[in-house]
Amino acid sequence: MQLPKFLMGDHADHMDDIFIIHTEFPHFILNLVTDEIVWMEDIADEDEETLMAEMSILIEQAEAFYDEQIEKYESQ
Repeated sequence: MQLPKFLMGDHADHMDDIFIIHTEFPHFILNLVTDEIVWMEDIADEDEETLMAEMSILIEQAEAFYDEQIEKYESQ
């Protein structure tokens, strides 16, 4: 199965939160409300400088993904 790069998620116990799940390496869940990131794997062995630069881009992509999805829902 081919997964999309990003998925949106929610949870009834966290009604005010908006989660974006990144399905590729580095796998993580981003809470758009609190800007918290939960890593789904150990990233300690990765080059920190490279990872931080990549994360900045991925967070921007995650936010753009969310905006695009909301636009699609609102236009339907």
